[in-house]
Amino acid sequence: MNTTRRFFALFLALIFVLSFAAVASAEPAEELAYLNGQLRVGMECAYAPSNWQESAASGTNVPIENVPGAYAEGYDVQIARIIADYLGLELVIVKMDWDGLIPALNEGQIDAIIAGMADTAARREAINFSDPYHSTIYGMMVNAGSPYENATSIQDFSGASVLGQRDTMLDVVIDQIEGVNHLTAVSSVPDMIARLNQGACDAITVNMESVPVYLAANPDFVAISFAEGDGFDLGFTGSCVGLRQSDEALLALANEALATVDQETRDAMWDTAVNNQPT
Repeated sequence: MNTTRRFFALFLALIFVLSFAAVASAEPAEELAYLNGQLRVGMECAYAPSNWQESAASGTNVPIENVPGAYAEGYDVQIARIIADYLGLELVIVKMDWDGLIPALNEGQIDAIIAGMADTAARREAINFSDPYHSTIYGMMVNAGSPYENATSIQDFSGASVLGQRDTMLDVVIDQIEGVNHLTAVSSVPDMIARLNQGACDAITVNMESVPVYLAANPDFVAISFAEGDGFDLGFTGSCVGLRQSDEALLALANEALATVDQETRDAMWDTAVNNQPT
C-alpha cells in the first residue's frame, strides 16, 4: 500500500471512530429481532468505487460470505458498516449478480441491497428505498479517435451503437437518444468496458464519478460529460438502500443511521473509495 493509500485508510478509520463514538445502539433494536443479530447485505462486489472484491483482509473491508477468502470493499461497504453498527448488527456481505438482488431481497436471502442502486419508479413497485446516500451524474465513454468523442449532447449519438448494463438505468437512459442503435445490455460494467475495448459498440453509458478509474485502466478511452439540459434525465438523485416493503422499522432506522453522516464525511468516504479502488 503506498503512502496515499495509507493516508486515506487511516483517515477513513478516524472517520469511523468519530462517527460511531456517538452511536447509541450497542444491542439490536427490539423490532429487528427477526434479523437474528445480522444485517445481510447484497451487492455485486464488481462496481468500483461503490463496491469491489479483494483477496486480503484489511481494517476496512468485510469478508464475503459466499466467496471463501474474498473481501468486499468500497463506498457501499462503508455505508453498510455505518448502518449495521448503528443498528448493533453484525454486517454480512453476500455477493450476487445485479439482476438477482431484488429477487433475493424479497425472498429473504438478504436483508438489504447496498449496491449503488437508484430508487427508480419501477423498482419502487417491488421494494422500498432509503433516503439517498450518494448522488450521481451519467455520461458516455468512447474510444479515442471515435467520431463521437467531441459530442456535446446525448443527441449527437443518434445512429451510434450504445451499450448499457442490464436492469440498470445505465441501459434504460439510452432510449433518450433519438435514432440510437440500442444494443442488448450486458450483465456488468466490466463487460461494457470490454465490449467498448473490442470495438463491439461505439459508446457506453457511465457513472461520471467512476470515470477516473476507468480511464486509468483504459487510457485510450475518452469520457464525455454533458451540460445541464444536454445530458440524460435520470429521474432520481442517486444511490439508496433497498429494503423489503414490509420492513418499515428497518427503513426508519436505516434513514436514522444515514442521517448521522454529514456531507463532508460522505465526500471524504467517497474520495477514499475512489483513491483505493482497483485499477
